[in-house]
Amino acid sequence: MKEEIGTGKIETAYEIAREAYAALGVSADKAITDALDLPVSIHCWQGDDVLGFENSGPLSGGILTTGNYPGRARNGDELRADAEFAFALIPGKKRFNLHSFYAEPEGKNVSRDKLEPEHFSKWMDWSKNKKIPLDFNPSFFSHPMANSGYTLASADPGIRKFWMDHSKACRRIASAFGENQGAPAMHDIWVPDGSKDYPADRMGPRERLKDALDEILSISFPKNTITDAVECKLFGIGSEAYVTGSYDFYMGYATKKQIKLCLDMGHFHPTEHIADKISAVLLFVPGILFHFSRGMRWDSDHVPTFSDDLRDACREIKRAAAFDRVDLALDYFDASINRIAAWVIGTRSLRKALLEALLEPTGLMVEAEKQGRNHERLALMEECKTLPFAAVWDKLCLDAGVPVSARWLDKVAGYEQQVLSSR
Repeated sequence: MKEEIGTGKIETAYEIAREAYAALGVSADKAITDALDLPVSIHCWQGDDVLGFENSGPLSGGILTTGNYPGRARNGDELRADAEFAFALIPGKKRFNLHSFYAEPEGKNVSRDKLEPEHFSKWMDWSKNKKIPLDFNPSFFSHPMANSGYTLASADPGIRKFWMDHSKACRRIASAFGENQGAPAMHDIWVPDGSKDYPADRMGPRERLKDALDEILSISFPKNTITDAVECKLFGIGSEAYVTGSYDFYMGYATKKQIKLCLDMGHFHPTEHIADKISAVLLFVPGILFHFSRGMRWDSDHVPTFSDDLRDACREIKRAAAFDRVDLALDYFDASINRIAAWVIGTRSLRKALLEALLEPTGLMVEAEKQGRNHERLALMEECKTLPFAAVWDKLCLDAGVPVSARWLDKVAGYEQQVLSSR
């Protein structure tokens, strides 16, 4: 890899870029500050292929991780160490998102419906020490009680109760996270419930899911410790014909309950423009949990890149002035490449798209639109594409103390040789 770009050259290029953006009424300095200040919740499961620490069997529930790249984290200490290494290469504020099966019960076999905050004490200690807030998710997959394809929507009262108790336990844990870190933990409910082929009864499972969610969410916790969200999906492996928790179901439920709706970029049809949903949804729910991913053909959760879809979503959040109502999170998993590099690529791509959105002269575009000068609106959108954005991104990385160029790959290669190769 070539030598790092010199600081002097970065500063010189940035001064030119700053002037170019200032000509359009945009402060590049403020855009950098704001972009670094937006917290991004990084998902723990990229580090170990969504396997967790239960050793309960292969990944299931409509989810599939492919690949066997060496170096997967096998326990909490390794996962935390890998995450810390990745964090040092990623600019901006970070959070860390856990699933319930990353509990560390000190050698005990604790059922998911019996989990308690104490089983995550190592995570909470790490969170406080590193000043990395935690988010949390119940895990309704990769478990014998999910083998039928139904959990909260199951027709079996025993199965349904098990998962309801699990979700109640997870909300207690999320609230404990929030209390520990002095800010709410996001608690996101996604269930894989659905049918491989066309069901005769679509209403029944949805009624049961609604009733189960009602009971789970009826338990109150201090608002400054937990934020609840529900997550929709189009289909999964084994639920190709019918998903109980569809977009329509959860849009209605989140609106009625006035909780956040989770929009995952991989949970819609590949031709569906998810960015367009942001302004529509925000009219009816208090906020959105946005999962940035990259679907390819189906919900394949590829590593996000600086793609049009990613950039469109970030621009739409900015244009809607909704950064205070949209929680930014990542959700993908790829076992075919270096897992730390996957974290870094995806998170840096998102941060890059956030910066680009903040550099957009949205005010000028909106004013031109209001005045009926749509040619100006279109021209401004086009001119933005060739502004010296890369120089501002380099400056952001420099200010954040992370590698400015692809030189971070050398650091990952060194960590792979020194740490991952021995696993």
